[in-house]
Amino acid sequence: MDMAWLDVFRTVAHLGSFTAAGERLGYTQSAISRQIATLEAELGTPLFDRLARGVRLTEHGQALLPHAEAMLERLDTTRRDLASLTELTAGRLRVGAFDSANAALVPGALAAFRAAHPQVAISLTEGLAAHLLDLLADGAIDLALVASYEEDAYDRDQFDLRPLLDDPVLVALPRTHRLAGRRRLRLAELADEPWIAARHHAESTLLAACLRSGFQPRIEYAVAAWTAKLGLVAAGLGPTLIPALAARAARPDLALIPLHPDDTPVRHVYTATRRGQRVPPAVAGFLGCLREAAAE
Repeated sequence: MDMAWLDVFRTVAHLGSFTAAGERLGYTQSAISRQIATLEAELGTPLFDRLARGVRLTEHGQALLPHAEAMLERLDTTRRDLASLTELTAGRLRVGAFDSANAALVPGALAAFRAAHPQVAISLTEGLAAHLLDLLADGAIDLALVASYEEDAYDRDQFDLRPLLDDPVLVALPRTHRLAGRRRLRLAELADEPWIAARHHAESTLLAACLRSGFQPRIEYAVAAWTAKLGLVAAGLGPTLIPALAARAARPDLALIPLHPDDTPVRHVYTATRRGQRVPPAVAGFLGCLREAAAE
């Protein structure tokens, strides 16, 4: 059954006239008559008594009217709900991101998105790339931010990966350090320093860059959290390497110095969505906010 027939039926029932209904809906009187006749044929019963002046609902027409109004109202509600998702006046955004992206990049993008679309419900999950991609594959999040120091580290058959930015590593020193005023450093200049890293084995940390620069770093403190690492640096207990994304939230008593290009590990940051799935409007809107935040 064509819902347009029900709309014509409802309008005729309220106005009591094919001519008046045609004027309301933008049809000719004969077009209204044909649509009502088609609906009556579909239902197998007359819906209106044709009078000398206008029309009047039959008993069957009176029984149909509340059902027609309910179905048309449900259709209108459905259209409004779908439009609200498209126009971002409703809906949800579920983001997953790694820890240093949550220092400044993701919060800035989320703040811009929320300011533009305050009625969209937002959630943020933090984790490592493998965990976030599992959540994405299961449909538990809509978008993941992942990063790798290697090209093509993730499954492009399962995920659409879009480059967002390159994240170079900086060296963090206390502002009182003898090299804190330099514009650029070589790692070899810090070969005799006691280092701070996530683990004591340099090969599995950012300090693998020291090995490539020709020396084995002496790691005195192994702590996982960036706040702990930077606190140890500020106390003068040694330098550490920090991604530029995490550096955005670094404390003011530190000097963050770029490394020579030959010494600089660069992390590639991507946005990931499920391959083959249409990107929801909220995700598309947030991707724009992320790109703007990354450009800044």
